[in-house]
Amino acid sequence: MLNVPDGMPNMSHPNVNLAGRAALVTGAGTGIGRAIAEALASAGAFVGLHCHRSLDGAQALLATIRARGGRGEVLQADLTDVSQAATLVDRFITAAGRLDILVNNTGSPVQRTRLEDCPLEVWQSILAVNLTSAFLVTRAAIPHLRATGRGVIINNLSLSVQTGGSGGAGPYAIAKGGLQVMTRTLARELAPAIRTNAIMPGVIETRHHEEFTTPERMAQYRQETPLARNGSPEEVAAAVLFLASDAASFMNGAMLDINGGRFLR
Repeated sequence: MLNVPDGMPNMSHPNVNLAGRAALVTGAGTGIGRAIAEALASAGAFVGLHCHRSLDGAQALLATIRARGGRGEVLQADLTDVSQAATLVDRFITAAGRLDILVNNTGSPVQRTRLEDCPLEVWQSILAVNLTSAFLVTRAAIPHLRATGRGVIINNLSLSVQTGGSGGAGPYAIAKGGLQVMTRTLARELAPAIRTNAIMPGVIETRHHEEFTTPERMAQYRQETPLARNGSPEEVAAAVLFLASDAASFMNGAMLDINGGRFLR
């Protein structure tokens, strides 16, 4: 059962059935990735819980999934490393036997900096974490996704793609913008065997913002949002669950805004 903010309708999806399918979620140890993995497992999928530094979180989630009768595997890797990214996919196939759904969730601002002040090594790190990692995993996963005949790729973007980033998030926004274009490229190149879509979350209450955003700024975000609050990881997970399911069978190349109306396009 998904957790939702007080006063909101229950967003569990009893009609979404992913039994027999296998999903790999990168960055599944915390925050949005954790909620996505839990939702996919609740819908019946075998879930690969990728983590890099958040091993404890991924292992705790796997224990929860198994306690509920679900199935999965923890897979630790640095996805900015080409060999580790390829090995991750191989290890997942060994564990699950197939790959139906890939969620490229891994991402981080790494360090807030204005573009004009951004050191080259920071720039390269931001691109590696947010864009190159998704490319490496996706490239390795494509043959397996294609083999199912109905593979799904879902990329996690950011509202900063629309705003250009604020408070030193420009390089992060640029990297996520590249992932947005990659979503469109894959949607054209891989169809009809694989559908590729993306989510574009707004301000979501996660550890990410505890690290990179002040409490005062978070309060300001709530005031600026028509729904008068920030989002939850479970609300993002519900959108991913929809895109992963047959309910979204005619969606390809779409970008779903999940921002409470803070940015309208």
